[in-house]
Amino acid sequence: MIFVTGGAGFIGANFVHDWLAAEREGVLVIDKLTYAGNLDNLAGLRGDPRFAFAQLDICDRAALAALLSKHRPRAIVHFAAESHVDRS
Repeated sequence: MIFVTGGAGFIGANFVHDWLAAEREGVLVIDKLTYAGNLDNLAGLRGDPRFAFAQLDICDRAALAALLSKHRPRAIVHFAAESHVDRS
């Protein structure tokens, strides 16, 4: 399994769709679902047993550590970011 942070955003969701189209390995998408994240970007993946979603702020160290401990991902692909300078 891999983790994809910011996976409900435009770039992250496209990566997740491409990954699942090409790979058998599962994906856990982690997204805070702020202004840039939208679950509709991932709607076509509902029901795919390789896909899982967690609404989580990656700055929440305890929650992130719990997910890492539970799932032990092989890799983390990081797309989570603030897209506007005034929010960074």
